[in-house]
Amino acid sequence: MNQVFAFAASLNEQVKWHGNHTENDSQKLLNAGCLSMFYENGNLRYISAGKEEIIRMIYSAVRIKNWITIAPEIISEETEIHPDSFNIKYKCLYKSGEIRFSAEYIIEGKNDNSLTFILKGEAFTSFEKNRIGFCVLHPVMNNAAKDCIIEHSDGSLETSVFPFSISPHQPFSDIKSMKWKVSDYNVSIAFNGDVFETEDHRNWTDASYKTYCTPLKQLYPVRIEKGEKIFQKIELKVEGNLRNENSGKLDEQIYISADIRKSYTMPSIGIGRSTRLFSLSDNEIETLKKIQFEHYRIDLYLFHNDWKSKAELAADEALRLEYPIELALFFDENYNDQASDFISWISNSHMTFKRITIFHKNQSSTPSFLSEMIIPLFKDALPGIKTGAGTNANFAQLNRNRPDPLLLDYLSYSIHPQEHANDTITLTENLEAQMYTVESAGKFSGGKGIWVSPVNIMRRFNANSENYENTYEKAGCPPQVDSRLMSLYGACWTTGSLKYLIESGAEGMTYYETTGERGIIQGEYPSRWPVEFKSVAGMIFPVYFVFRFLLKYKSFKILKSESSAPLKAASLILTDGNEIKFIITNFTSSVQRVKIHNLSGLSCLKIRQLDADSFAAAVSDDSWLEDTRQTKLEQLQPLILNPFSVNFIDACIKL
Repeated sequence: MNQVFAFAASLNEQVKWHGNHTENDSQKLLNAGCLSMFYENGNLRYISAGKEEIIRMIYSAVRIKNWITIAPEIISEETEIHPDSFNIKYKCLYKSGEIRFSAEYIIEGKNDNSLTFILKGEAFTSFEKNRIGFCVLHPVMNNAAKDCIIEHSDGSLETSVFPFSISPHQPFSDIKSMKWKVSDYNVSIAFNGDVFETEDHRNWTDASYKTYCTPLKQLYPVRIEKGEKIFQKIELKVEGNLRNENSGKLDEQIYISADIRKSYTMPSIGIGRSTRLFSLSDNEIETLKKIQFEHYRIDLYLFHNDWKSKAELAADEALRLEYPIELALFFDENYNDQASDFISWISNSHMTFKRITIFHKNQSSTPSFLSEMIIPLFKDALPGIKTGAGTNANFAQLNRNRPDPLLLDYLSYSIHPQEHANDTITLTENLEAQMYTVESAGKFSGGKGIWVSPVNIMRRFNANSENYENTYEKAGCPPQVDSRLMSLYGACWTTGSLKYLIESGAEGMTYYETTGERGIIQGEYPSRWPVEFKSVAGMIFPVYFVFRFLLKYKSFKILKSESSAPLKAASLILTDGNEIKFIITNFTSSVQRVKIHNLSGLSCLKIRQLDADSFAAAVSDDSWLEDTRQTKLEQLQPLILNPFSVNFIDACIKL
């Protein structure tokens, strides 16, 4: 472990390492009359009137075949900023393979509380596109179940509603303009240059509704010819009794509060098997066993000839880990023979497993015919084992193709936050949408449990073209790897995910993998992609300690908790009525001041902070939580949370 410590200690800027760069450093606070917002990399975020968020984000996207998004390269930028207005002009180039698309943007903020966005684009090569143009993200919190007046392209008006539960299909279509209220403010947007529609972005765990150009009912992809030009314009206007307020203030104290009337039983929390080629070593087994995971997910492709040999290796790991197994079984059109073969094999094995989730190779959500055929066989041959179905992909695939829950014990789907964007701020924003998926699934589950498996920080495959993950055979680091998982931010994000899923009532969740570049520890083998994933053999990733702390207290109840600034800090709170435990995270690159609110019976507070200063010690020692010294806290003093820190707090309480 000395090598690990030396490696980690040499990182002078660990907080900004592994993709944990601070987007805040590149943001500019702008004003348009009484509206405030941040400008960042060609986009406007958090357009607000006072403390009311009006628009989460306005940006432009170039999306090609299979909904691949091409990242823009800004090649020139001019900004003119005044106290109550601004004008920004920039040019960017979208490049991917032989694709070349140039765009010039103008963003103008006026002192009459209005914003104008203009896009002038030109194709330098011919290519196929699914969408080019503006997208508007509407925050869920201020809009769910609220009226919205849609003006259609023929001038007719329709009063509709932002959906409360996640809508599987577009709630608004054929949009020329839209009007709605946020608090006492009247908001309107007019669109020119294309037809727009709105989808419920929560289907992919984005915490927003998205109004975008080019309706999906139009055939796509569409060929763009070399020299073809695109023009779009959108105008946003906010009216009402607006006052100048600095909603962009960064140094406000954050309040964490708990509702002792709302508590949740600890769900079943498990870990996925590593996609690494090597089986777990004895040392890796011992490190992982220190976390008391409830299950071990093993994926078996029954249409592959070698599934039994892989299953035997995985089952042996589960036995050594002493983890019961969650099996994800994938069938193809030969499902009758595959089911019989599997039952014969499993009946002669010594596997201890809890549940089986069934999927179809070629369908995004488990088809009814497969459930009706397979599940009765399993219930007869394997009594007492829970069986479920759903999707191996996003909640969208489940929501649009809902299995009949009658035969099922639970519905299952997976989660990742990067279907549409990959910046760290967006990942934090999208955490709350995990809660919405569980709540919405509960509406059509027939009272059955909701099983979220797996949860990853990066998507495993493109659900627009695949239904399961194939072995990555190209050169270089695979797209499933995101170095933020091994960083402090990865531990913060995981804490937020656990919080929202537990507090929404999920029956169980499976997270990540055991070892390697998609795991919670590096294990005994060094990084296969040391440039993109800067770990060394033996490294313990900070996320390991989140699970170790949480699952040490399985008998505790989880209290519903709230943060006054959930995009900056969040909490996961556990108690047995006498002791109370907190995991409080700082999602930002800045120091945050946090006050624990409305828990007057607290005493004997002690904290261990996993941050840039303690990072080297923690990633070198899987017993860091037990061995590190706790610091005493004064109850009345605010907590000082270092950037991207995970803070473990022990206390006593009289409820």
